[in-house]
Amino acid sequence: MNISKDNKGHRQRLREKFLKNGLDGFHDYEIIELLLTLGTPRSDCKQPAKDALKKFGSLKAVLEADPQDLKTIKGIGDNNIFGLKFSQDVARRYLHDRIIDQDYLKSSNDVLEYLQHNLRDKNKEIFMVIYLNGRNQIIKMDELFEGTLNTSAVYPREVMKRALDNNAAALVFVHNHPSGNPNPSQDDISITKKLKDAALAIDISVHDHLIIAGNDIYSFADHGLV
Repeated sequence: MNISKDNKGHRQRLREKFLKNGLDGFHDYEIIELLLTLGTPRSDCKQPAKDALKKFGSLKAVLEADPQDLKTIKGIGDNNIFGLKFSQDVARRYLHDRIIDQDYLKSSNDVLEYLQHNLRDKNKEIFMVIYLNGRNQIIKMDELFEGTLNTSAVYPREVMKRALDNNAAALVFVHNHPSGNPNPSQDDISITKKLKDAALAIDISVHDHLIIAGNDIYSFADHGLV
């Protein structure tokens, strides 16, 4: 579907509007439209953008949608999905890089923003570790394990080896609950205790264990569990 002269002018106006004011005043479908055009610059993506927003309900839901579900919408193919997913990964990289070397406590809101952006749309459980130095600055973040979190899935020895390799003085554990329920399971509590004991044995502190469940966050530290 080639873009008409009118639609070409419409797209140019959208680009000029963005360059002047950022996303202020943009409708969600217009943002989706511009992202879709990254993959098919000569196609009219206005209607597919509106259809995607109608089907999934929000800009966030469109960006996080499964590619196979997106391709059920007329006018959206692999090239268009590239634009949507590329923007997601750029945002993740930006949020990640923004917090490296920052004080964990002072930049906690930025850390939580990154973690939510990175984990809330995953359909599998991901276990991450944040390594901190002696000044509580973030050294690195690692995704170590994937799958249902239980005592056979997370290996304290491997976690501590990585901590020593990164010269960490303290750790923050993170995992997601795809179910949307932020409350810890008995396995979560058991694993946290084993990891904390293993860390203390080599003089490394554990500051927290965070569970990301959609827009909800559960902190073990806030509930006295670490």
